[in-house]
Amino acid sequence: MIKTERLTIRIASDDEMRGLISEETDPELKKAYGEMLGLSRANPDSRQWFAAWLIRLPDGTRVGDLCFKGLSPDGGVEIGYGILPEYQGKGYATETVSAAARWASNQPGVQFIEAETDPENGASQAVLKKAGFVPTGKIGGEGPRFRWRGD
Repeated sequence: MIKTERLTIRIASDDEMRGLISEETDPELKKAYGEMLGLSRANPDSRQWFAAWLIRLPDGTRVGDLCFKGLSPDGGVEIGYGILPEYQGKGYATETVSAAARWASNQPGVQFIEAETDPENGASQAVLKKAGFVPTGKIGGEGPRFRWRGD
């Protein structure tokens, strides 16, 4: 579990991940949640790198989720995140990404943390920069890549 000033971020259970899948209307996100569930079940000893992490307010209200996209052989983890529309613009994404990157950087085997965002998503790029990520100059499958340098 990761705690910040305003948020609690914790790994979702299988049932909670099934709930995310059933509630999701976006086919791409639904597929991604399904893949996360399958990978987290297949890798129970390293579930933290595959499962969805729920982002909640102190009263339990879910404001979004994040994930790590596995731990690569060279020690890299990629972070992905999303904040529900009604909670955007309140700093929750920056708070979440900063805390998750700090947490990941202290885990065994992690050498670097990266993220990738749509080239048109200026808000997500701003979140990454505020959270201590810098552009790498590389383009991935989703767009420009960023690497965490600390916040």
